[in-house]
Amino acid sequence: MEFSSTWILVIMVLAALTTIQFYKGRKLNLQLMYHYLKSIEEVVKPEDKEYVWLGGYIGFRATYKVNRENIRKFEYTLTLLPRHSLLYFPIALITSRHDKLYVVVKPFAQIKREAHLIQKGYYRMRPDIENEPLLQKEVVEIAGKKYEALYEKRRDIEGLRALLEGMSKPHNVKHISLTPKTNVFYLLMKPEPDTIGEDVEKILRFANEKIKESPFSS
Repeated sequence: MEFSSTWILVIMVLAALTTIQFYKGRKLNLQLMYHYLKSIEEVVKPEDKEYVWLGGYIGFRATYKVNRENIRKFEYTLTLLPRHSLLYFPIALITSRHDKLYVVVKPFAQIKREAHLIQKGYYRMRPDIENEPLLQKEVVEIAGKKYEALYEKRRDIEGLRALLEGMSKPHNVKHISLTPKTNVFYLLMKPEPDTIGEDVEKILRFANEKIKESPFSS
């Protein structure tokens, strides 16, 4: 009887903690989603927008039609750690490690050459890069972190490096690339609530001022 009572008490305590964590974590994730949405939208100023809820409280996907300067579309996907789940949250800290922001910028100007900066050791399964055998490779150090550089011309990497070094926390950028086949400028980063607007401004400036001009579009 004593053994059973102990386990009942443990289950009750765990249920209470799970409930508390659910409401606290849900509230925090909803606050983060609203903050990122509002902050990014204020900077991008889209002429049209569409949002897709990813389910639960883990994030959303946004598509902005910009049609201004050199930016046709600005798309991003925000995925948050499951702070509302007491049991899964510790696992997610190991597997996902942090909140993620995937940014895809589709410019009007044509990107001519491929270039990537990938933080060493970040990916457990390295992404497939279609033209990788044709690209030059080297390891560069940026803000104390090593990145694998893949490129056709080194000046393209220098341009991406300058952008990365100008971000609020360069080490938060895990992958940045220019892909001519899909004509996409891409970033994967850990977003920071305090500096998300500043970082998005720099991404937009790069697309408007750099991709539109040489070396990327010529």
